[in-house]
Amino acid sequence: MNSETQIPADSQSLSAEELARCLDHTLLGADATHTQVLALCGEAQTYGFHAVCVNGRWVSAAADRLHGSGVKVASVVGFPLGGETTKAKVAQAKEAVRNGADEIDMAADLAAILEGDGRYLLRQMQAVLNVCRSMRPAVLLKVIVESAPLTTEQKVFASRAIEQVGADIIGAGTGFHPAGGATTEDIALIKETAPKCGVKAMGGIQTAAQAAALLRAGARRIGTSRGVQIVEELKGA
Repeated sequence: MNSETQIPADSQSLSAEELARCLDHTLLGADATHTQVLALCGEAQTYGFHAVCVNGRWVSAAADRLHGSGVKVASVVGFPLGGETTKAKVAQAKEAVRNGADEIDMAADLAAILEGDGRYLLRQMQAVLNVCRSMRPAVLLKVIVESAPLTTEQKVFASRAIEQVGADIIGAGTGFHPAGGATTEDIALIKETAPKCGVKAMGGIQTAAQAAALLRAGARRIGTSRGVQIVEELKGA
């Protein structure tokens, strides 16, 4: 069910509208307020962003605000650390979907990746995927890998597991790890390793040049809290 916006190979031909359609307009701070969430939704509708991404607390408010607009509502699960139990992640996903989430961004269990515990990783992802696929229409599942602290081998291991379970998109980076967010090298590696999945880049993306470079590397979604500034920068270029 993965639908990807086609990005021109030449970054100079990337329009502001094309870039906007790749953006998940994000507000995940613990201090986010109802007023700020509604403003986020208004910006997403005005600029034509693909989705807003909010904490579970705000899914119903965002879904009500964006109903019929064409802008999707994404909610995070087990974010940003990924260390919750499978039962907890399933419960979070179920609540988000009931409240109107169109997409789930689940943080993968970092310990399982570091230890090479494919059995645990697959079982947890499958449980959350089952929640997403039980809906009609099905809810899209992105599995987020905290890529910055991982070795190449660990990134490959995680990407293959996510593709194997059948998730729609692999997210690279959370923006919360001190090691940083997704790099173009991460995106290219994930795309090569798991070609059946889309790729989402996250973490510290603040300029149109950064976004364009990540899209050229193979990303089809960009998660950022600076979507408005990025699109306005490209419009003025």
